Amino acid sequence: MKTVTIEHIVKRFSLEVLVGHHMLDKCLKKTKVRRPGLEFMDKFDFIATEHVQILGKNEINYLHTLSDDECKLRIANIVQYDPPCIIITSNQEEPLGLRQYCTEEHIPVLRTPDSTSEMSAKLDAYVTKEMAPEIAVHGVCVNVAGIGILLRGKSGVGKSETAHTLIGRGHRLIADDIVVLKKLSPQTLLGTHDEKNKEFLALRSIGLLNVVRLYGRAAFQEESRIALDIELTEWQDNALNNELELDTKFKTYMDVPIPHIQIQLQPGRDVAGLIEAAANNWYLQQQGYSAAEEFKKRLESEFEE
Repeated sequence: MKTVTIEHIVKRFSLEVLVGHHMLDKCLKKTKVRRPGLEFMDKFDFIATEHVQILGKNEINYLHTLSDDECKLRIANIVQYDPPCIIITSNQEEPLGLRQYCTEEHIPVLRTPDSTSEMSAKLDAYVTKEMAPEIAVHGVCVNVAGIGILLRGKSGVGKSETAHTLIGRGHRLIADDIVVLKKLSPQTLLGTHDEKNKEFLALRSIGLLNVVRLYGRAAFQEESRIALDIELTEWQDNALNNELELDTKFKTYMDVPIPHIQIQLQPGRDVAGLIEAAANNWYLQQQGYSAAEEFKKRLESEFEE
């Protein structure tokens, strides 16, 4: 898991630093931002601590209605929950006492022209991704018709060549060789590059290609949610390759189960076409349709007659 500092946030969102220029090396410990509600009141032990606090128009207007002493008291209630920083939205004027308390408690105060909802959404998404548990796996990640696919297999099996064919058919490369997987939730796995291999695709006998320079921006995508895990394997003559599978197989990464398909390779097989079919079939399944289930029902209906 990467460390996210206040300095990262300031640079990422071009925030104005009102207090704490020398305190920007503080690290975030929680991924979700909070708007103070109960925090304005007297201390409650069950309120979550160490969250970034955002002061929007409602909060600032409320503080401006209070007397000087009452305003300082409410701000002190926020500070005691040890937020890594406080962000004022919509370029509002800071409330009385905020600068003094935050200077004394070493809490940076930042300001943005963005609205509260805009800043909260952007900051939550950014911090969640940056602080997500992650692993690196050997493979290729592509986005096929909007569906993120992790291609795996032994070295030299043809993963990168297959990705190149898919790019030629209008799909997008995410990462080649090293794929970084980030766990955003118990059900969500994000695939991305490791920065060093961004936009690059390595093809045997050809060398390293920059897919954006060769095929344009549409050939590359920064990240994609992983929906399918496809393993490319050598052809096995004695394997049952036409089996009717009703039960989905899964491959697990960081406790996140991903539907798994194995595609056996043979000269002349349109592997890219099979991957497109697998992606489209997965999409139909998400809509509630299963070709295997429909076929099974037809067989059962025929036997009943």
